[in-house]
Amino acid sequence: MTFSHFPFPTPMKIALGSDHAGFAQKEILRAWLGEQGHEIRDFGTYSADSMDYPDVAHPLAMAVETGTYDLGIILCGSANGVCITANKHAGVRAAIAWLPELAALARQHNNANVLCLPARYIGSEQAQEIVSVFLKTDFEGGRHQQRVAKINS
Repeated sequence: MTFSHFPFPTPMKIALGSDHAGFAQKEILRAWLGEQGHEIRDFGTYSADSMDYPDVAHPLAMAVETGTYDLGIILCGSANGVCITANKHAGVRAAIAWLPELAALARQHNNANVLCLPARYIGSEQAQEIVSVFLKTDFEGGRHQQRVAKINS
């Protein structure tokens, strides 16, 4: 299954962040997303120095929760920490993806609005492909809408 052959949707407002383990890939994604015409806000971190991922994940998730940004993308070593943290916010549906197919399903079936990437387990090209799929895929609604509606209940 190849996803990269259809164009990006209308440029989006994207909240982007990482901890120290995801810093290098975040920088690559920030530049690439900007080249695609998206409006990016970098929530940090701004170096590879050790830091606490909730310090980035909470403000990023809040920006998505309030609708200030359309979608969020956040990286850490395994993606688990940032995913757990982001999902503490009402209205945030953060999902980990290490394959494009998982990013597509997260959008189609779960209406995920924050993509969590495991920086230590994927390369930059793979990260771009996963992000591309995440941004290009729509929520299917239908039978999935009822399930998504029950998440915050």
